[in-house]
Amino acid sequence: MSRTRVVLADDHAAVREGLRLVLESSGEISVVGEASNGADAVDAAERLRPDVVVMDVRMPGTDGIAATAEVMARTDAAVLVLTTFDIDEYVLGSLAAGASGFLLKSASGAELVDGVRRVAQGDAVLDPAVTRVVVDAMRSRPAEPAPDLSDLTEREIEVLGGLGAGLSNAQIARRLMIGEATVKTHVSRVLMKLGVQSRVQAAVLAARSGIEL
Repeated sequence: MSRTRVVLADDHAAVREGLRLVLESSGEISVVGEASNGADAVDAAERLRPDVVVMDVRMPGTDGIAATAEVMARTDAAVLVLTTFDIDEYVLGSLAAGASGFLLKSASGAELVDGVRRVAQGDAVLDPAVTRVVVDAMRSRPAEPAPDLSDLTEREIEVLGGLGAGLSNAQIARRLMIGEATVKTHVSRVLMKLGVQSRVQAAVLAARSGIEL
């Protein structure tokens, strides 16, 4: 089985070295490039075409949030934000930019490896502390009209409900008794029809619409 290809973006060389050691020791992941700022991260993602970019938020020049948006716009890579900060603006900014997940640097090596694996497979990953930030932000924001779901099929609405529940593709497949590849196709169509970049953004829309699986 081919290894998951990863680019590391962090302005501290020692942090990148530690992340490389943890990820490559899993035997499932190859670090194919590194960057010390957001602009270089975008360049590396375009040149190397990794499966995942592990992105720090606070870097000189182009920060991780802006770089995430650029990576999402220019490549097919998923972005996993990894930072010491769980400040609301960083969390929400990263997710709005299209990041597939957000982990704190206090996460264990096993959690980091699992996070990279999951976002590479199209799943979403949120640190529990980050999940609370997202939920609190949704509760405190002014009421917004529910998104238009009229273009979604019945099955796509069921899949959207699974995203809202934080389920992985495999878990949604088991719930709906369909193939995981079929779920992945439905997720792609849901994101396209809703005009969002990541399943995390779709999950927020599902929560606002009261959709459950």
